[in-house]
Amino acid sequence: MAAPLELSCWGGGWGLPSVHSESLVVMAYAKFSGAPLKVNVIDNTWRGSRGDVPILTTEDNIVSQPAKILNFLRKQKYNADYELSAKQGADTLAYIALLEEKLLPAMLHTFWVESDNYFTVTKPWFASRIPFPLSLILPGRMSKGALNRILLTRGEPPLYHLREVEAQIYRDAKECLNLLSKRLGTSQFFFGDTPSTLDAYVFGFLAPLYKVHFPKVQLQEHLKQLSNLCRFCDDILSSYFRLSLTGISPAGQDTVDANLQKLTQLVNKESNLIEKMDDNLRQSPQLPPRKLPTLRLTPAEEESHSLQRLSP
Repeated sequence: MAAPLELSCWGGGWGLPSVHSESLVVMAYAKFSGAPLKVNVIDNTWRGSRGDVPILTTEDNIVSQPAKILNFLRKQKYNADYELSAKQGADTLAYIALLEEKLLPAMLHTFWVESDNYFTVTKPWFASRIPFPLSLILPGRMSKGALNRILLTRGEPPLYHLREVEAQIYRDAKECLNLLSKRLGTSQFFFGDTPSTLDAYVFGFLAPLYKVHFPKVQLQEHLKQLSNLCRFCDDILSSYFRLSLTGISPAGQDTVDANLQKLTQLVNKESNLIEKMDDNLRQSPQLPPRKLPTLRLTPAEEESHSLQRLSP
């Protein structure tokens, strides 16, 4: 019997099984290749300290980073690329390199550096899933790491200043999206009717950018103009990550059920409390209702009141 495969990753939102690109890449590849992953979603009981997810754990191995995890899965005979030709395999590597060079910096900026997005969406979401006091530290560390990564790869001459870097990385990202859209065309997947590693990477990079609700949506607006890439993301979500009618993924249903159970218990407790209060009231001595005194008008007041009722 094969060793169980457990994937620790960031959870989902906005209709996504995960809002974290690297986690999505691995989750999508596992779906495409048939790898039986048990997904452990990070929540506020997590005891990690660096955010270095996704992490694949077996009886004998701990593997991190998407490329290494996918390579490990292939060695376990879970291969989504077995029908690809040598040329398609080379194209896969070239497009993944393109994604990491041209699109990733703009995605990091959108999520972690753009202040409106970071403070209203990214930081609150991740902090809510990290235990205190790491929730006060780790999001800021991740933001700083994203900025350093951008500047390390794109902050060389002649782009010395962050504003110049921002303008360039967004131009490159839009160009990358245009190339991906042209390459996909009207096909269901990038190499025909069967999803492969490249589809997992493109989906992992694009789906959060497409679905997460940001106040600053410069790159998101450009993506939504490329209808075939949006359709590509929607098709994978509907085919491989089916949502319930309430829009909750099966992976998150246990959490919802647990919360619902807690809410039900709370309501029952409140109901029991109200019943006890009613019993106490019924058993306590009851005073007869107090009659209100009848007010009588003087003849002059009655006449004045009658005239007021007749006046228009």
